[in-house]
Amino acid sequence: MNYQLVPMDRSHLEGIAALERTCFSHPWSVDMLAEELYNETASFLVAEGEDGSVLGYAGLHVVLDEGYIDNVAVDPAYRRQGIADALIDTFVRFGAAKLAFLTLEVRAGNAPAIALYEKHGFYEVGRRKDYYDDPKEDAILMTREWDRA
Repeated sequence: MNYQLVPMDRSHLEGIAALERTCFSHPWSVDMLAEELYNETASFLVAEGEDGSVLGYAGLHVVLDEGYIDNVAVDPAYRRQGIADALIDTFVRFGAAKLAFLTLEVRAGNAPAIALYEKHGFYEVGRRKDYYDDPKEDAILMTREWDRA
């Protein structure tokens, strides 16, 4: 499967919003995603198919030397083909060069995502009880740190 990682632009908004509706119980809207195009603290990457379709995406917000990974989503038809791995790897490489740490939240029951994050050096630092709805589930807080000494 051929795809490339590109910065999110207006042409991706409808595809990302559709992916949000497929993957999440509280999806971001097109308008919410569009606002991120003008957010200086935000960087959204899209795994774009050869035909321009959105196969997956991930978002990162950075404040000073702290990074927060927002949603990571891959179209169910393209999962287990390395897309999420490539998206996370890109943010981890950026973090290693520029940040003190990256953090994210993941559903406690999402074992494949937890394994992916652990593969990239993230570890559990806490929980948010009943954070997610539909279904009700805890959020696991995971962090990856770099020594800046």
